[in-house]
Amino acid sequence: MSHDFDPLLPETFDSPNADYAVLRATCPVAHSDAWGGFWALMKHDDVAAAAADWQTFITSQQNVIPKVAFTGRRPPLHLDPPEHTPYRRAIAPLLSERRVAKLEPAVRRICRDLLAAMVVQGSGDIVADFSAHMPIATFATWMNLPPAAVEELTRVGKRYNIAIQANDIDATKESSALLYDMARGVVADRKANPMSIDEDVTSALLAVRVDGEPLPEEMIVGTIRQVLVVGIIAPSVMIGSIAVHLARDRALQDRLRAEPALVPAAIEEFLRLYTPYRGFARTAVRDVTIRGRTIPAGEPIALVYASANRDADVFEAPDEFRLDRPNIKDSVAFGRGPHMCVGAALARLELQVALEELLAAAPGFALAGEPMPTRFPEIGALAVPVTFEKAAA
Repeated sequence: MSHDFDPLLPETFDSPNADYAVLRATCPVAHSDAWGGFWALMKHDDVAAAAADWQTFITSQQNVIPKVAFTGRRPPLHLDPPEHTPYRRAIAPLLSERRVAKLEPAVRRICRDLLAAMVVQGSGDIVADFSAHMPIATFATWMNLPPAAVEELTRVGKRYNIAIQANDIDATKESSALLYDMARGVVADRKANPMSIDEDVTSALLAVRVDGEPLPEEMIVGTIRQVLVVGIIAPSVMIGSIAVHLARDRALQDRLRAEPALVPAAIEEFLRLYTPYRGFARTAVRDVTIRGRTIPAGEPIALVYASANRDADVFEAPDEFRLDRPNIKDSVAFGRGPHMCVGAALARLELQVALEELLAAAPGFALAGEPMPTRFPEIGALAVPVTFEKAAA
């Protein structure tokens, strides 16, 4: 088996996208020996087709590369239709645009409080001091968690993220087990103190009936465990990447600050340009041939969304930021098919408010050092040191 690329090599913030451009041109269906071996789809059409074809490319065998699920199945991501559908159906109404919009004041307050401390200091790390905390506080609000649980989730969520980025299997298992303990605590509390299914995701899951029977409690725990993490890491990385781009492009930074009405369109283009996932996985149930290469049944396949969204066959000048991209809807930032991100509306709200508040917090900001990159399965910024300009007296 050929070894076409090595995801374990050292990276910079920019190097993965440069590497993926080469692979798209020369080896769009690539194989790596890392983590026991896996395939990677680099082209937009191949990624979109595999994500949509859930009958051929299943997610229940392995859903991310490298494999980090050691402690049980976590719906809905770890299940295929129709098994995954009751879990997603319970979650989706609580993540609709209408419901998510109610969180906007809380998200804005969270962002302002975090940024205010950084601006007073004159500098900070956009990720460590801002974007690593904001999604956790937002999710805690959405999940109706008490303050003590927010502090615990912040602590454990950070440990989990660092462990995955460092490919530390033991630490990943340990922090994942702690997240499971938190999820069990949330489920136990809602069983004792139920809330409206229109207001609380755990209560909604507990109320689901399939053929008259409730969902298995351990699977509900797995769903809450999944929700606790999926909504934390991606927004954190994404906001870091946006900050890097704007620190490098002062004209765009100033334009968005002067014309905040452009922020929603900017977020869509940032999502395309800095899609934070490259390791969501599928497994083919039969041998499949894509662009002349045959992938044997049962071998993991990474859907490299980050590469797909910079495919020049779909997006003109794909490495450029363009506010007026006519085909931005072709972006696969939130995936395709039955596993398309159920939390897309909440992610957009978080990113939009975070960017608006970052731009409003100071007259300008600049990089204070090189951004630290993430590793598989995310792609983007793990640390972004910045300095803030002082407002004119």
